Amino acid sequence: MLVCLCVHRNSVHSLRKRSSQEWSQSVFHVETNNSTAPPASRTHSEPQTPPSPLPLAEPTGQVTSVESRESPSLFDSQRRRTKTRSSSSMTTLHRDTMSSERTSRLLQEKQMLMEEVKAQKELVWILHKALEASQLEKRTCAEFLAATGEQERLELLRHRERQTADLRGRLEEARAEVESAKRSQAQSEAQVVDLQEHVRLLEEKNNAKQEVIIKLSDQLTTCMSDTPRPSGCGLDSRTFRQLQQQLENLKDDMEAYQTQNRFLNSEIHQLTRLWRTSSEQEKSLMVKCAYLEAGNCQMESRYLNVLRQLQEVKALDPVQQTAIQKMIEDALKGELKSVVKLNVTRDLDEYGFKIIPDYEVEDMKLLAKIQALEIRSHNLLHQEGGEHPLLARWAQYLAGRSDDDHIPSPELKGLLRGGVPQEYRQRVWRWLVRARTRTVREHRPERYQQLCEKSRTSPHPACRQIQLDLHRTLTTNQNFSSPSSPALQQLRRILLAFSWQNPAIGYCQGLNRLAAIALLVLQDEEDTFWCLVAVVETIMPQDYYTKNLVASQADQRVLKDFLVEKLPRLAAHFEDHSIDVSLITFNWFLVVFVESLPSDILLPLWDAFLYEGTKVIFRYALALFKYKEDDILKIRDSVEIYQYLRFFTKTISHSRRLISIAFSDMNPFPGRLLRNRRALHLERLQGELRELEEQQREFVTESAIHKDKELNAVASEDDEEL
Repeated sequence: MLVCLCVHRNSVHSLRKRSSQEWSQSVFHVETNNSTAPPASRTHSEPQTPPSPLPLAEPTGQVTSVESRESPSLFDSQRRRTKTRSSSSMTTLHRDTMSSERTSRLLQEKQMLMEEVKAQKELVWILHKALEASQLEKRTCAEFLAATGEQERLELLRHRERQTADLRGRLEEARAEVESAKRSQAQSEAQVVDLQEHVRLLEEKNNAKQEVIIKLSDQLTTCMSDTPRPSGCGLDSRTFRQLQQQLENLKDDMEAYQTQNRFLNSEIHQLTRLWRTSSEQEKSLMVKCAYLEAGNCQMESRYLNVLRQLQEVKALDPVQQTAIQKMIEDALKGELKSVVKLNVTRDLDEYGFKIIPDYEVEDMKLLAKIQALEIRSHNLLHQEGGEHPLLARWAQYLAGRSDDDHIPSPELKGLLRGGVPQEYRQRVWRWLVRARTRTVREHRPERYQQLCEKSRTSPHPACRQIQLDLHRTLTTNQNFSSPSSPALQQLRRILLAFSWQNPAIGYCQGLNRLAAIALLVLQDEEDTFWCLVAVVETIMPQDYYTKNLVASQADQRVLKDFLVEKLPRLAAHFEDHSIDVSLITFNWFLVVFVESLPSDILLPLWDAFLYEGTKVIFRYALALFKYKEDDILKIRDSVEIYQYLRFFTKTISHSRRLISIAFSDMNPFPGRLLRNRRALHLERLQGELRELEEQQREFVTESAIHKDKELNAVASEDDEEL
């Protein structure tokens, strides 16, 4: 507070001192002007004595010297009038100059004073803020001192810390808004520049057209003026009449064509209106048909679910069981092509995945039929405008942005959580991968080509295992189903290059699936290689794919902790039936759900995973259990629970509902808590591994000692026998 008052006093003192100096300088100039004013006044009062001889007077006298000899009195009077007028004009000019200078100085002083006043207002505002802060601090100190116990003071401190954290959050939000405003302003300025350039081009084009019109008009005028008159001769007259007749005929033809054109335009307008009406009716009928078909699929799905539940009932007599089994067989034999396929032409999605999964187990075929009906119903209900809002939002976000212009922001985070449309997924993934590997790629731009050359010349020890796993990669995908598929050869080169890129890992089973899903989306070997590098070396924790998989095991323990917190009923159910969920979820984490989820859920999961990291895996794992929690709780047998957990992820058809559970129902999900628990369990696991290694060494040592004792005993017995 004292500092602010000192600043105020110094500012006021400097203002007074500066103002006094400026006023004294202004008074000095005014006195100077007054000292120069009297000669001008004397010039008006005494015109017969000019102040100084003017150089223009002598030439004037020389011009009129002939007339001065004839009339000297006239010459003298004229000369006096001329001198008087010149001296008066000079005095007036001098006065105007001095007054304009004085006015300019006064305006400058006025501007300086206005700036000083503005500065003083800002200073007063700062002092007000400082006063408010000091009063707030005073009240806080008073409350703190008025607190009777340490607990109340601690609560006050915690309250202030929460307020500080809230203010920091607001500051970050304000900074993000400023950055967003700057980006939008830059975009607007770029659009203005483009529009100005477009206007300039249009003006140039318009000017060029006007010049052409003027030239043509001049040529027409010249031709009309040079055209011979029809009265010149008989031939020219006849030619002129023929031209006039042709002109009249052409006018008649033009009127006929215009009439015909109006008639045809009206016909076209009516046909267009009829076509639009019929299109709207057809669209309405298609929507109604889709809703009816979706309702039919839902009814049939419920019917099959009832049959499935009745099949599991043990209290039915043999006749009823036989009837239900017969009904199930009839339902499975029915060829419902409109159900098995999402449309008439294809049963694969854009990336080559089967839309309806195949179940080899006979008991799962009924479940596959039910799932096909649910997927068909869901797509029929959401095919009209389901993806259009998302596509429009992504088109608006990516408009005018280059691959290096994507700055991490809450807007981008929300878009990625909702999923990237297939039209933009390749571009967005490429940017996400380059953002995570930019430093390495800038230092070694030819890294992939060098590693491919090295893998050709020097076979890696993991080459044989890679070759064996190639034919086990995404067997349900059309692009990897054939042994001669080009995608398999690309995948082989990518995995061999990575084995040389990261010798500590080399190759781990599961990397083939990570690389395969990246290759399907990115459609480029080098981008896929760097995507694999980004996932293994920057997104996943260290030692996630090493031989002991210690980080992967730590994540399974972290998942169990979150399962107890977020889904306590399900965790207790697993505990009661001795279910170890890591037997199911370990593979989820290792390959990021590849081949565990349908492609329409897997790819949006990867969209968010490449941006946010491993937290997305935990969110989706918990969301999957939450999605099917009621169904799992109904199962009371451990074997059936394990059997259900093996395939239940492929029965999920409502991707939007799962996304909502993952990113809304699982909140709050702080990253700091995840990191702390991961570090805790990793430390415990490493300690357990060290103890296990110590026990192994002790066992080996004891075994060797025991073996030596046995050998010694046998040798001593042989000696005694001898």
